[in-house]
Parts: sequence; C-alpha cells; structure tokens
Amino acid sequence: MSYSKVNTDDVEKVSDAMHFLREPLNCRQVGVTMARCEPQWKGKPHDHADDEHEEVYILIDGEATVRIDGEDVEMKSGDAVWIPPNSTRQIRNGDVESSFVLVSAPEDTENEDEERSKWIPDGVQG
Repeated sequence: MSYSKVNTDDVEKVSDAMHFLREPLNCRQVGVTMARCEPQWKGKPHDHADDEHEEVYILIDGEATVRIDGEDVEMKSGDAVWIPPNSTRQIRNGDVESSFVLVSAPEDTENEDEERSKWIPDGVQG
C-alpha cells in the first residue's frame, strides 16, 4: 500500500484535546495533530526550539486565541497562523468548542543561501 489512513477517533486523545497523527500515519518528516478543544480549554505553553520545528495552526471550526510570544492572535474559522520554532505558543479556547489542524515540520535551515528550498513545494500538486 502506498499510503496510510487513520481516523482521529481511533487515536488516543492527549491533554483532553489533541490527537497526534504522525506515528499512526507513519509520517517521516511532517507532524499532524487534530485538536478538538472544549470551551475554556487551554493548551500548555511550549516552543519547538529543541527540535527546530515550525508550525502552522489552522482553525477549522469555532473561534479561539493563539498566544504567540505573549501576543494574543484572535482566530476564526478558516484562519491560519505560521509559528517559528523559537516562539512560545499556546491555544486558548473561548466560550465555544473549536477544532484545529496543527502541522509541523523541520524548519529549512540547510538551504538558506538558495533562492528556495527544493523540499518546499509550490502549492498542492495534482
């Protein structure tokens, strides 16, 4: 089989909200997490300085705040925010349930002198 598939309902929930999908999907470089946040849920403040992973948080449904380096970034359904590895981040859910998809991957620092990294595609192929 040339692909892997998993349903988030079949993946153990961590911190009452997060479904970590990297291992169940056998991903090699990208991390993917589905977060279903109950009203007033708050994630743990953290960064990815040690593993040098940048992240993109995409709010699929609801409204929430993502605190990045002490600044509150208000999110509504359809919003996406990029977060560099060294920045401290925390999801802070408001009065309604929200759903995020979180994507992480190693920051491309090997090809800083090149115009664009060969690893990064220009949009979705196919």
